[in-house]
Amino acid sequence: MTVIRADGLTKSFGAVAALTDMSVSVARGELFGFLGPNGAGKTTTLRVLTGQLEPDSGTASVLDTDPTTDPLSVRRQVGILPEGGSPPSFLTPREYFEFVGRVRDLEPDVVDERVEAWATRLGFESKLETLHTDLSRGQQQKVMVSQAFLHEPEVVFIDEPLANLDPLVQETLKRFLVAYADAGNAVFISTHNIDVAAAICTRVGIVADGTVVAERVPTDGDSLLEAFLETVEGAEPRDMPER
Repeated sequence: MTVIRADGLTKSFGAVAALTDMSVSVARGELFGFLGPNGAGKTTTLRVLTGQLEPDSGTASVLDTDPTTDPLSVRRQVGILPEGGSPPSFLTPREYFEFVGRVRDLEPDVVDERVEAWATRLGFESKLETLHTDLSRGQQQKVMVSQAFLHEPEVVFIDEPLANLDPLVQETLKRFLVAYADAGNAVFISTHNIDVAAAICTRVGIVADGTVVAERVPTDGDSLLEAFLETVEGAEPRDMPER
């Protein structure tokens, strides 16, 4: 069953065309890799799918909801890990998770149980009462990963999930993501890390010039690196300009 769909999305920022006929679909049970160079349109696509940007044209659907007309409903249902996102500096991880739990309508005892599970899984038990401003970038990333899954969503959008994490935590998270998708959820990972996409994704869409230019199933035996180089060579950066 398809739970994420984009059909013919276009989006421009002034003279910069970020998306041109972007079409993609993801079904339950898939760990889908959105692979492309910097500026290919990956982040813009995620922002459209999660209701943070309106496309100029085209349609999108997430869990049978249009993120353009009902963005709050989409964001209530899905998990989101933005690239470079960080928790509020004036809160501790525990305080931040309590806030997320209230936003997600989770009972306090459920929040406590899931926070302990994630703190143990990613190894930040001793940091739960530390202000985020005093945490390393890697520890902050662990908190941001955890908040995306705190309400156990059926669909998760993740932008560069392994950024700033040490190799041991990266391996733990990769195994979790595979298991989470295997349990019938949809995981959408935006990345420019070919090795990560090849190692854990069930299907990969290669993005260049604001559209999906090729799809690969890593287990087919084809070299994802070779396919990537063949399809994106000479592509121009088209993502959202820095503001």
